[in-house]
Amino acid sequence: MLYFLIPFLPLTAFLILGLAGWRITDRAHLVAVPAVVLSFLLSVAAFFEVASGSVISVPLYTWLTSGHLDIHIGLYIDRLTAVMLLLVTGVSSLVHIYTIGYMHGETGYARFFAYIALFTFSMLMLVLADNLLQLFVFWEAVGLCSYLLIGHWYERASACAAATKAFLVNRVGDFGFLLGLLLVWYSFGSLNYHEIFPAAHEAGDFTMNLLGPFGGLWEISVFTLIGLLLFVGAIGKSAQVPLHVWLPDAMEGPTPISALIHAATMVTAGVFMVARLAPIYNLSPTAMSVVAITGAATMVLGATIALTQTDIKRVVAYSTVSQLGYMVMACGLGAYASGMYHLLTHGAFKALLFLGCGSVIIALHHEQDIRHMGGLKDKLPITYWTFVVGSLALAGFPLTAGFFSKDDLLVAAWSSGDLGRILAIFGLMTALLTAFYSFRLVFMTFWGPSRVDPHHADHIHEPSQTMTTPLLILAVLSVLTGYLGIPAFLEPVFSTGHETVAPHGLDGLMIMAAATVMGLLGIAAAYYMYVLNPDLPERLAQLWGGLYRGSLNKWYVDEAYDRLFVRPTFIAASELWKRIDVNVIDGAVNGIARGIAWGGWLLRLVQSGQTQHYALAMAVGIVVLTAYLLL
Repeated sequence: MLYFLIPFLPLTAFLILGLAGWRITDRAHLVAVPAVVLSFLLSVAAFFEVASGSVISVPLYTWLTSGHLDIHIGLYIDRLTAVMLLLVTGVSSLVHIYTIGYMHGETGYARFFAYIALFTFSMLMLVLADNLLQLFVFWEAVGLCSYLLIGHWYERASACAAATKAFLVNRVGDFGFLLGLLLVWYSFGSLNYHEIFPAAHEAGDFTMNLLGPFGGLWEISVFTLIGLLLFVGAIGKSAQVPLHVWLPDAMEGPTPISALIHAATMVTAGVFMVARLAPIYNLSPTAMSVVAITGAATMVLGATIALTQTDIKRVVAYSTVSQLGYMVMACGLGAYASGMYHLLTHGAFKALLFLGCGSVIIALHHEQDIRHMGGLKDKLPITYWTFVVGSLALAGFPLTAGFFSKDDLLVAAWSSGDLGRILAIFGLMTALLTAFYSFRLVFMTFWGPSRVDPHHADHIHEPSQTMTTPLLILAVLSVLTGYLGIPAFLEPVFSTGHETVAPHGLDGLMIMAAATVMGLLGIAAAYYMYVLNPDLPERLAQLWGGLYRGSLNKWYVDEAYDRLFVRPTFIAASELWKRIDVNVIDGAVNGIARGIAWGGWLLRLVQSGQTQHYALAMAVGIVVLTAYLLL
């Protein structure tokens, strides 16, 4: 059984490039690309094996065994894992190929390939984990890799700041995850999935008094507490409100890593974790409601911000925030298969959009402001048409992958109860906004008169074949992944939970029709505003100045964090430095030095250089010593 090679092929590529990259330099892709492609082929084989009903379990290494504590590394492949393996290895393979052209000539070429190989390995080990501790270890490894990749151009202050921001924000979420992990161990005495899930079902109404240590009484379900604490980690990793602020800034990294982080790896980890732990979340309606409402809030917030952004990558980044909200909302409503279905299709068309952004940026000599674009559809035909396919899928246009997955998600939400119906209405409204900002981006980038810098206008051309080929493949996948029947494929994984079955009656058809109408209205509105009446957006921005500025400034969430946390932290650090570091610590060190100096000065008084003074001192010492001994 060679499935252990799925993660270890990228790890081998990382080790080779990490140790010998300085010698391989511009041939680094010859190591990384074959490793990830082979990993993808093995993932396809694993997919077909588990599709027959089998589950693959591969124990790899026992790290520590002490009493009931068993810490080991193992691989667990069921249908849920198989879907994630296809997504991670498939998109990663195409990103690796795309990187050959995008990063050509960069001084950090080999280093970048080493980091994305390590990133792929970490994400694969996360989804293959058969226990929570392994999941957490590689959850942290993914965070470390994202820090390294976002800050790849470390000579840029903005890249360093974005990498630090991503790292710190994720640590906030991971603190909650770690507390949840400890509570799982305390409650069940194990972190292995196959032991936790049966024990959770048998535990019944297991509660904990949170105020017991303080003499109070506040009984809360342990499953609710575990679910909420673990979800805090998912809020950070999958960029949910209020920890979504790191993800748009991650655009400071090279575009290929934006595609990898936003489409197939890091941001999907939180959604995957909630789906994997469905047996625990199903036991806490409170935790599931919090998950669903958080996802819905993120869905709406991301879409409203994307409406006004002018950086081509940030528009797509906030789109990712919004679409992740859809997935989290679905999982919170018990529609885990629908959420994972949208996660898979989203991985294809969002990777396509990010890589399409990269092609535009390269063609325009690293220009990212869509106000300085326009008129590119004839000069970049492959990029344009593939970008349109990705945008149609994002907008949920009929017969694209996004149409099937988003409609399935909204229908499942509608059928899940009163809360689901309310959130499904917000989902329909967001579908309108999604279609609008998607084609606002298309029309401002590719249509209309050219606003490109005249110095670059005559040098615009399609990128190399290594960059256009992944675009074409992803464009095909942005359609075909909708026909894979993923909800039915995943049904056995969640059959013991509360997975809702989308109704095939009038309600389901009405929701699907409404979602389609919303998407078409959004596209039509964008065409009317940015093609037929290009002056209208500016007039509306002046008319609705407050709303426009709020959206453009991301509803001032970053500014609020700056005032509530960043500035007070800097002020507190400054005061601690002045009062503790300078006055106490430095004062103590300097005081000891001054004391030694004074002692030396006093000794100099008797160090006169005259023999009779030294003899007198010795005599006095002998007298004192003799008196001490006699007494």
